[in-house]
Amino acid sequence: MKKVAVILAGCGVYDGAEINEAVLTLLHIAKAGASYQCFAPDIEQMHTINHLTGEEMTPNRNVLVEAARIARGEIKALTELNVDEFDALIVPGGFGAAKNLSDFAVKGADAQVQGDVLTTAKGFVDANKAAGYICIAPAMLPLIYGKGVKTTIGNDADTAAAIEQLGGAHQSCAVNNIVVDSQHKVVTTPAYMLAQSILDADAGIEKLVNKVLELA
Repeated sequence: MKKVAVILAGCGVYDGAEINEAVLTLLHIAKAGASYQCFAPDIEQMHTINHLTGEEMTPNRNVLVEAARIARGEIKALTELNVDEFDALIVPGGFGAAKNLSDFAVKGADAQVQGDVLTTAKGFVDANKAAGYICIAPAMLPLIYGKGVKTTIGNDADTAAAIEQLGGAHQSCAVNNIVVDSQHKVVTTPAYMLAQSILDADAGIEKLVNKVLELA
């Protein structure tokens, strides 16, 4: 049975992991006959957003504690992830990927990946293991794989331009499709960068999970 590490960025589209994307990812891993373990960095969120009003809330929250809501408590700190124990990595999106796992939401083309996330992601690269990045999470790929990595966030021109400035080779992609960089064994899909419904998001995420497991 193939085993997938899933990194969550908190809980909630505006300040953490996009919940539908995270759940669909876990569902399709299980439906494909593989297993998963969730992880998250044990750090403070960039900020906490009231998802009803869109306004910032206090006090701020912890990424690992919030992500545990999605994982039903079955989650570990990212520093506990041993790449040797997994066949592949998948990172769902949500603004947390661009606020907590990286600072792409704030710095764009000057972004950096959070230290524990970068170490882990590069560990999968160095081990030549497959990975999948969903929604806005692919914006991190040039900082993980280097210049020329093929990736997609859909078709948003400004976001694609920032990825190109970071060194990525952005490909336009429909919501129900994926972009595969076979050289780097990394798969990306737009999900809620384009999705208008959970069905839209599901189509691309299912393809991504299945392709990642095929490459693993």
